[in-house]
Amino acid sequence: MPYKRKDSPIWWASYTDASGKRVRCSTGTPDHREACALEAKWKVESFRQKQWQDQPTRTFDELMVAYLKATRDKRSHDKDRMRTRHLRRTFQGRELGLIQPGDIRAYIAARKSEGVSPSTINRELALFSVAINYANLEWDWQIPNPVKGRKLKEPEGRVRWISRAEAEAVIRAAEAEPKAAHLGDFIRLALNTGCRSGELLGLEWNRVDLKAGLIFLEAEHTKTAKRRSVPLNQTARQAFINRLRFRVQHCPGSLWVFCDEAGERIGSVRRSFMTACRRAGITDFRIHDLRHTCAAWLVSAGVPLAEVRDLLGHSTVKMTEKYAHLAPENVRAAVAVLDGFKSRSGHAESSEGSRSCGKEALTA
Repeated sequence: MPYKRKDSPIWWASYTDASGKRVRCSTGTPDHREACALEAKWKVESFRQKQWQDQPTRTFDELMVAYLKATRDKRSHDKDRMRTRHLRRTFQGRELGLIQPGDIRAYIAARKSEGVSPSTINRELALFSVAINYANLEWDWQIPNPVKGRKLKEPEGRVRWISRAEAEAVIRAAEAEPKAAHLGDFIRLALNTGCRSGELLGLEWNRVDLKAGLIFLEAEHTKTAKRRSVPLNQTARQAFINRLRFRVQHCPGSLWVFCDEAGERIGSVRRSFMTACRRAGITDFRIHDLRHTCAAWLVSAGVPLAEVRDLLGHSTVKMTEKYAHLAPENVRAAVAVLDGFKSRSGHAESSEGSRSCGKEALTA
């Protein structure tokens, strides 16, 4: 029978699981009848699992609590917890085996009605799907996955970039900001290395080699968890020299490239960056768009997409292909080949030749 502890109004259950181990756990309810029903249910499940190897009933809450606990070291753990809160509004207390594809479609419709983007919905459902697959693989839960095949089509990713003249205007505005002496160098480095904001703000001096002209990013420093080295051009090298002079003058012992006068790491440049953009007359431009701008400049200059991919640290060239339209000269030579089909006199092939080609194509 359920019992209570002295310090809680909640009933606790006690039963023997399928392995013969004594289990004592909270029923989560102060209602005695409900607690008795839960304890009886757990006893029956343990018996069925022991006698017939039946799988016990699992709920959404059990799954997500166990998954978040097992993956607390993930970089996205905080985001996973936030996404779980959205999922929980719909699936709280639901038995996993009873959640059908129709329930997933209803969740999608509800989130869309709240004005949530397809990409956000996809990431929430991806978490649910990954948690199910993890439980099936690691814990042998054998749960059907109702999320499979329910991914929404996402719009093409944002590509916002600025010209070199606009970039210079932003840098001038940044250098006029007395409370953010570091901002001009941050912008120069973002534009000339393609590094993410977090990669630059988390950069220590021991990973900067000015002699070799490289900075080193280990797996723990990158979004894709893959190490890479980033070459420095003269503009980027000068930005590091500026930061080095600041360090010598104010905080010789600081580990961080971007630090304040006390040597403490600068955690964000968002506010000062937005102020600089406003003063320069640049609208709808975010910090991450500095990375887009670097890629756009490279592709426009004819640098192959594979090389841009390696510099930016994209996991696949597909992510880099969104910049391909900025290099129309790369395909101009390809369409020029079609001119070769003209006759020496400068006219197109005869209609008879065209008809014969058509017959061959039909019989091929």
